[in-house]
Amino acid sequence: MARFEKHIFICNNKRDASDKRGCCNSKGAEEVLDLFKMRMKQLGLTSKMRVNSSGCLDACSFGPTIVVYPEQVWYGNIKPEDVEEIIQSHLINNQPVERLILKDKKFL
Repeated sequence: MARFEKHIFICNNKRDASDKRGCCNSKGAEEVLDLFKMRMKQLGLTSKMRVNSSGCLDACSFGPTIVVYPEQVWYGNIKPEDVEEIIQSHLINNQPVERLILKDKKFL
């Protein structure tokens, strides 16, 4: 089996509700993860690209967060309606979705 062309990590970290940073899970990460996996399978992309749930990506204040490798593109505040755009634009056509990229220097 060949290596994956792209690897997509979706933070699904869970923190206590009292944590001021919040957590990606409480901001809808599980729904985003499920939608990504479903669409990737429907589009026949699972042999070329892998979607994984991840633990904390240290960006929960921007959550839900996603990072796409090998490009190291970080996306933040992802909503279910953003999933198709990321798949079509970035994953299929190699054009990152600029409006969703985290601009914090830590992620550039």
